[in-house]
Amino acid sequence: MSISITEVRPGATVEMDGKIFKCLEYHHIKWAQQARVRAKFKDLRTGSIVERTFNVDDKVERAHIEYKPMQFLYADPEGFHFMDPATFEQIAIAKKKMEDVAKFLKEGFVVNISFYGEEVLDIDLPASVELKVVETSPGFKGDTVSGGKPATMETGAVVQVPFFVNVGDVLKIDTREGKYLGRA
Repeated sequence: MSISITEVRPGATVEMDGKIFKCLEYHHIKWAQQARVRAKFKDLRTGSIVERTFNVDDKVERAHIEYKPMQFLYADPEGFHFMDPATFEQIAIAKKKMEDVAKFLKEGFVVNISFYGEEVLDIDLPASVELKVVETSPGFKGDTVSGGKPATMETGAVVQVPFFVNVGDVLKIDTREGKYLGRA
C-alpha cells in the first residue's frame, strides 16, 4: 500500500528500492521556496543508515512487519531454533544473523522476532537478562583499584563484574551494552 512521504514518522517501516527501512528521523524543511522532507532510515536487513530527501508529493510503500514472541529452544550447527508458543511452529535462524544476541540466549527465553513475510529481520531481546556465573577468578580483599574482573556467564558471554561476585551467582546483565547491572 502506497502512502505519502508526509505520513511517514519515526518508527514506521517502509519499502524503497526493494529494501526494507525503518524511519529514524523525519524533518519537514523548506528548500528554495519548495517544501521537502528529509528523512533518515535504517536498512533492516543490513543495518546501514541512509538519509534521503523527498518532494512532499512523493509516495513510498508501507512494509508490513509482523512481530512474534518466540521461545528459544536450542542451537546446533544449522542455527538457532525457536518455537512460537501459540502454534508450536518451529523456525531455525542462521548463526550469522544471531551474532549480536547469541551470547545472551538461554534455553526457554522468549524474544520478539520481527518478520517480513517469512524472512526474519531482527531479534529483540529484553533490556536485561538473568544469567548464572560459571567462571570467574576470586577477588582479593582490598583490590578496588582495578575496578572489576571478567566473569563468564552460562551462555558464554564475558562481562566485567565487581570483585564480590562468585561462581554460581545469578546476575542481571544489560543486553544492549553487555554490562553488569546487579545481582538478580
